[in-house]
Amino acid sequence: MSAVLPAPGSRRAAALQSRSLNTKRTRSRGLASFGKYREIIIAVALFLLFDLGVLVLNFYTSFQIAEDALGVNLSGRQRMLSQRTAKALLAVDAARIKGVPAEKETEELKNAVRLFDVSLKGFQSGGTVPGGDGKPVVLHAAHGAKAVEVLKKAQDIWTPYQEKLAPVLAGTASEPELQAAVDYAKANNLKLLGLMNELTTALEAVASDRATTLRMVQTGGIVLALLNFAFILFKFLRRLHTSDAAIDAANEENREILVSVREGLFLLTPDNRLGSQLSRSAHDLFGRSLVPGQNFFELLSTLVSEKALNDARDYVQLLFSPHVKEQLVQGINPLAEVELTVRNRLGQNTTRYLSFHFNRVQEDDTVHHLLVTVQDITEKVELQARLASERQRSQKELSMMLKAFETDPAMMRAFVERAEASLLEVNDLLRSTSSAASEIQVLKAVDGAYRRVHAIKGDAASLGLEILATLAHQFESELQKLKDSGAATGDALLALPLPLEDLLNKVASFKALGRRKTGGESTEGATQALNATLTKLATDVGSDCGKRINATVRMSSALDMAADKIDLVREIAIQLVRNAVVHGVEAPSTRIASQKPAEGQIAVNLTRDESSQWQLSVRDDGAGLNAAQVRQRLLELNWYTAEQLQGFSDKQVIAHIFKPGFSTVLTTSRHAGRGVGLDLVQANVQSLGARLLLSSTPGQHTEFKICFAA
Repeated sequence: MSAVLPAPGSRRAAALQSRSLNTKRTRSRGLASFGKYREIIIAVALFLLFDLGVLVLNFYTSFQIAEDALGVNLSGRQRMLSQRTAKALLAVDAARIKGVPAEKETEELKNAVRLFDVSLKGFQSGGTVPGGDGKPVVLHAAHGAKAVEVLKKAQDIWTPYQEKLAPVLAGTASEPELQAAVDYAKANNLKLLGLMNELTTALEAVASDRATTLRMVQTGGIVLALLNFAFILFKFLRRLHTSDAAIDAANEENREILVSVREGLFLLTPDNRLGSQLSRSAHDLFGRSLVPGQNFFELLSTLVSEKALNDARDYVQLLFSPHVKEQLVQGINPLAEVELTVRNRLGQNTTRYLSFHFNRVQEDDTVHHLLVTVQDITEKVELQARLASERQRSQKELSMMLKAFETDPAMMRAFVERAEASLLEVNDLLRSTSSAASEIQVLKAVDGAYRRVHAIKGDAASLGLEILATLAHQFESELQKLKDSGAATGDALLALPLPLEDLLNKVASFKALGRRKTGGESTEGATQALNATLTKLATDVGSDCGKRINATVRMSSALDMAADKIDLVREIAIQLVRNAVVHGVEAPSTRIASQKPAEGQIAVNLTRDESSQWQLSVRDDGAGLNAAQVRQRLLELNWYTAEQLQGFSDKQVIAHIFKPGFSTVLTTSRHAGRGVGLDLVQANVQSLGARLLLSSTPGQHTEFKICFAA
């Protein structure tokens, strides 16, 4: 029995037949799918068609209603303006009767008339008029026979009204003209008000008709849409019910987890976007609402520096590389501690420190996501900063105590006595200024406190007591804030006792320290110590200001004079030395450019002549006093006008450097900018009963001389 093999042609035919059957099956499945969803497709198409039609009609009618609403609002304003015009006119007449100026009332009348007139013309023929907020709006002409008739009547009343108001608005109205305008207003005000009420009613009727049409269109469209929607919903509801229940259960579990965790949790995709699930805390930590799919680095770009952002990109790229060991790169995380500026719930900018940790979500050798955990470590960082600050403060206080031990005992005791007495005087000034005190009384108390604290700051700086000088400077800042705030009241002084108490406590610690120190120096030794103190003060202030200073101080036999005068002379010398360094001596580069030595020279001399007259001299080889610069500064401070300053001589202008609050330095620092130093010098000169002589040559020197009796 032999087998029959199929011919090659029959194989090709079978293959072609198989392909044909597959094509037919695909087409039949497509037709079946269309037939299966045909009703839904038609329903969705009708739903979209209904929605589009309703949307177009709704937009058109809403636009018309918006125009009607604008007209109704402006017609209501016309009622108010008619009353405002009459009221302003009566106010002008009342001012005339009282014999007082009526500029304010006339201006009010002009505004009311102008606004009423332009709005009335807008209702008649359309145009651009001021809206309720003062911005221009387009007002279309009023429609309807009733509105046109009302506007014509209103214009018939308004035209003669305007004519009678014209001389009043121009300010040239005679008494009869003003009386005629008032009489006309009284006779026609209620008529004009009634017409504007009728105009409002007519416009409201038009708007009401259009609103009714809109409601009918919306109702019909919504009914048809709801019927289609109900049909679609019925078709899909059963299919979706089971899957929705499963999804809801999973989402609820995820929600409970993401709501309860205190850390920020979210997934990061390979294209650096946030996943769909984010913990509630993540929004709070970033200070904004996070959006799934948001680019992670765009989010960080507004919160961190450019360098930190680039480092974070490189780090995340490493984590998405499966060949890189995760444990090896955890230690180079650039976002382990990040300082952010975010907005809190009150809309205020706050500094926050966050820590980001990244863990791979990996399957086989593919990294699908990174799980990002964000923690708020602000309290930890702030605690570390406070500990570091406390250590630094303790070191400074220890250094200051050591400095106090090195200081001459007599000078330290004298300083403590002066500082304590001055602070107690400041306390008495603040306590004696009651809450009912006037602004002038409060400012006078503040100025008195200012002088005393400034003297303490200079005294402390001369002895190298930096912490005490810093506290005094901070107290000065509080006083300056009070002066600049415009709230100079007795109650505002309540914020000052705390910095005052800090100063008193520090001075008390030095007082206790002084009791434990024994021994003393001769008059000559004390004088040498004072010379050294002033020399060091000049050098230290110069170093802070970036200047090189060579100070020569000779306070010969300074301690031979009366004790009260010693303190005054010491304060004067301190303030003048600081002034010479800050304002007199130029920066090294400036001096070299002026062919001067880079090192500035300051000479301080206290001498006594045969007639027992004392003379304190403080001289520097700096830029000298510049009258033009002082004039410009007086102009910037708004103390005088340019015309007033033209009437002052250079000598009168220079005298203003001794005024409280005047300083040519624009930026306030520990050593300048308050305008107190020379004011304190002048006050002490007056207390000494001394004469103050000032000589200066621009570009060469400035010298202060104080002459007084023993």
